[in-house]
Amino acid sequence: MKQLLELFVSFAKIGLFTFGGGYAMLPLIERTCVEQKKWLTNDEMLNVTVIAESTPGPIAINCATFVGNKQKGFLGAFFATLGMVTPSFIIILLISFFLESFLEIKWVAGAFQGIKIAVAVLIVDAAIRIFKKIEKNSLTLTITAVSCLTLLAVDFLSVRLSSVVILLTAAAVSFFVYLAKRKEKGGKENDLS
Repeated sequence: MKQLLELFVSFAKIGLFTFGGGYAMLPLIERTCVEQKKWLTNDEMLNVTVIAESTPGPIAINCATFVGNKQKGFLGAFFATLGMVTPSFIIILLISFFLESFLEIKWVAGAFQGIKIAVAVLIVDAAIRIFKKIEKNSLTLTITAVSCLTLLAVDFLSVRLSSVVILLTAAAVSFFVYLAKRKEKGGKENDLS
């Protein structure tokens, strides 16, 4: 029960003190799960991030569910996920009662503008951390560069293209390159025998 409560409280803190969604939460999730609690290794955190991004649902909730499941099975996943969503639910519920009058307050509007900038910085920080951890070879560097340039072009040109399409395209290219290398490697082994 103690570890279930620890999972709930840890993820509730992340959910309470992080604005901007999953990517903005990644540095705090990493600090909590890898550096402080030692629930994950750096490699596991990188894998969790990739899997959480590739599966349906918000990345931060998927991370919480995975970590909770790794620690205490189904109950751990439940309590970690509940901890992640509870603060947001309560805050949104309270704001919804006063939304119109709430946004008219100048310092609140200013705070939200500042939060937007902070969220952008947190997302860039998460991207840099992930980039530092990936294996750097010509394929990963090319996919990263092409994906970033495509996202920028889509944004600047106001083209309607989901980032999921870019993600799936990058995954498909990686998969086919892997298959080609595996086939080539298998052919060389057959030549030697």
